[in-house]
Amino acid sequence: MIHYQLRCTSTGEEHAFDGWYKDSGAFEALSKAGLVDCPVCGGTKVERALMAPAIPKKGRPARNAVVPAPAPEAPPAAAPAEAPQAAAGPMPAQLRAMLQKLRAEVEKNCDYVGKDFAEEARRIHRGEADARGIFGEASDAEAEALKDEGIEVGRIPWVPRADG
Repeated sequence: MIHYQLRCTSTGEEHAFDGWYKDSGAFEALSKAGLVDCPVCGGTKVERALMAPAIPKKGRPARNAVVPAPAPEAPPAAAPAEAPQAAAGPMPAQLRAMLQKLRAEVEKNCDYVGKDFAEEARRIHRGEADARGIFGEASDAEAEALKDEGIEVGRIPWVPRADG
């Protein structure tokens, strides 16, 4: 595996990020195919940034040397299960860009069924409607009922479109 510092020049802002690739050829092939995208803006004009080599000083381990993980501690006493909570504050730009990209893929590849989501999911599950990807609105109770019926559903944060 090879680690690269990368920069996106799609918007002129030069977003910096890093990536791991099988080898330099894998990065080049993915980059030429437009499959390396910026996690901030989604642009595909990505290139390797100048990096300093990791040369260890005599007697010190290399910066990327594998260090054995400490032995795991005993798990704490089980706490009551709670729903995961999001941290307060603004959403990081990188996360927002990833969610916008996910939204675009869902809208491109799935049918919007609106507030009829739960009923349409049941119809698909029972074979009464064509099997396909759908998205729409469902209450917490409706989503839980679908899961109890063995119908696989997932919820994603629905952020505003990248172009809006």
